[in-house]
Amino acid sequence: MPERKRLEREFFTRDGITVARELLGKILVHETPLGIVRGILTEVESYMGETDKGAHTYGGRRTARTEPMYHQGGTSYVYLIYGMYSCMNIAAMTEGIPQAVLLRSVIPADEDSGRIMRQLRLEEMNRKQLKRNREPYTPENCPGSLDRHLSDGPGKLCTAMHITRADNDIDMVESEVFYVTEGKAVTPSQIHAGKRIGIDYAEEAADYLWRFYL
Repeated sequence: MPERKRLEREFFTRDGITVARELLGKILVHETPLGIVRGILTEVESYMGETDKGAHTYGGRRTARTEPMYHQGGTSYVYLIYGMYSCMNIAAMTEGIPQAVLLRSVIPADEDSGRIMRQLRLEEMNRKQLKRNREPYTPENCPGSLDRHLSDGPGKLCTAMHITRADNDIDMVESEVFYVTEGKAVTPSQIHAGKRIGIDYAEEAADYLWRFYL
């Protein structure tokens, strides 16, 4: 597909809620061992820094892990959950203000991206099958859930787009292989808001409507 205009620094150096809402419909681009994949962002969550009890930086926790969130807007923040799944975030705001947007879901932007995403997810599923001493899936014989839920969750998104810890702390404004472009037009009426997922520990912050989706 024709290359679209890349998002520049000014897009990301705004508050995390504005950036999150405006990322919907944009295209995440990443180079994988199988080729370039492009995913249209359909669900995101805002994390608003040191006063947000759901954020990794709540209370000013500035550690080696959270450092990328303190970097300038447009920096990637990739971390592991359960010791095995990557989650992808993009820092918002300016240096020293640790707001970020968690990317929860994409859909393939084109046929080639869909093919690559499916292959990458299938490879990951077969690694699990082998660990369980089970027969591997084939492209023709795999669970229907693979296509129904190809990249609709932070871990599945990262697997489908081959985003790993090696992609942490990347300046996505300058990178040639990991960035965001303009995508499809989204109107305010198409954007829905809900509670963030998996942060029940965050007291009142668990009820903030800072998850946005199409």
